[in-house]
Amino acid sequence: MVIKILLGVALVVFAFVVFVWMRPGGFRVERSATIGAPAAVLHAQVDDHRKFAVWNPFLKLDPAVKNTFSGPPSGVGSKCSWEGNRDIGAGSSTVIESRPGEIVRQRMDWIRPMTGTATVDFTFKPEGGKTVVTWAMYGENGFMGKAFGLFIDMDKMCGTQFEQGLADLAKVVGAAPAK
Repeated sequence: MVIKILLGVALVVFAFVVFVWMRPGGFRVERSATIGAPAAVLHAQVDDHRKFAVWNPFLKLDPAVKNTFSGPPSGVGSKCSWEGNRDIGAGSSTVIESRPGEIVRQRMDWIRPMTGTATVDFTFKPEGGKTVVTWAMYGENGFMGKAFGLFIDMDKMCGTQFEQGLADLAKVVGAAPAK
């Protein structure tokens, strides 16, 4: 009887592992907002980690977070590392591409609570006197990321933060987001 129970448990564990392993690894979270400010002004707020830290919603999860800035003040090579509580963990963000008024691309490296890497894009599309700002994060999940995704909706979790961040970006530049 014990053997049958152990075999049943082993079969369930094996089936779970195969199910997780077969799941798609790619993920993408994206939100956009139309903000009444020029693309160049918005780009400057994202391209400089010190300015980004003012409106970054994730950093607000831990008021005592320790940020360390390195590299140039803005643009390619600009880096911010953070060390915070359980809610935001530890990691770094490095600007890997920057075209004024068009895009800021960052490489995100998380150390804890889980290790991982993703790409974050901020794109700016002028539309009349306003700019459509899109904040997107994408990458590939390993096994643990795939398993985590069974229980946590990344789009909902990060998307809400992206929406708050874009609204705060609009406040920082003194523009109300367009409805």
